[in-house]
Amino acid sequence: MTDPHPDADAQPPTAPAALRTALLDTMRAMGAARLNVGTAGNASVRLAAAGDFLVTPSGMAVEACTPGDMVVVHADGHHDGALAPSSEWQLHRDLYAAYPAAGAVLHAHAPFATALACQRAAIPPFHYMIARFGGSTVRCARYATFGTQALSDAAVAALHTRNACLLANHGMLVFGRDLAHALALAIELETLCEQYWRTCQLGAPVLLSEAEMAEVIERFRWYGRPRSQG
Repeated sequence: MTDPHPDADAQPPTAPAALRTALLDTMRAMGAARLNVGTAGNASVRLAAAGDFLVTPSGMAVEACTPGDMVVVHADGHHDGALAPSSEWQLHRDLYAAYPAAGAVLHAHAPFATALACQRAAIPPFHYMIARFGGSTVRCARYATFGTQALSDAAVAALHTRNACLLANHGMLVFGRDLAHALALAIELETLCEQYWRTCQLGAPVLLSEAEMAEVIERFRWYGRPRSQG
């Protein structure tokens, strides 16, 4: 049997060892948070070289991966190393190209997000924390087969002015300024999905108005940032 890690210690210069480790740790944290099971889901982080990113490999359980298994993909689609990148590599590439603020991208088949995605409906403003993702709703991208340009196009459209969306009959997608930020957003989105699912068991929730959400969105512009004393 061929050794899946013939040169596990060799790190291409375009992907620092620390970043490879951080990406693998993020995928493991997604599993620990019950966002993914088995080989489901994927994650990536933008590299310094224009258009390049580091992404998790295709079809490998996170428990079996080493930092050296993380795959460098270039803007033109070719990749370095013996392992194939995630089947969703095109989605990651197109998100980085469309959204300069994206430093890391996470895709998960989280239970509650996926359940709602199978309803093919946006998450409405049932809770003010929906604004954390850039607007008064979390949109659901139209359905497309995984790993296709059609899915990538649908996701890029659904993320306009947002940093998270659902993928119809599929799961969730988020991006953040770095891996830690993206992971925090993914966990927060799954929590909101669970809360929405639970409140719908009691009946249709009372939604916040556009004016109320606009006020929250404005507050989130400086939330968590230092403010002047003037």
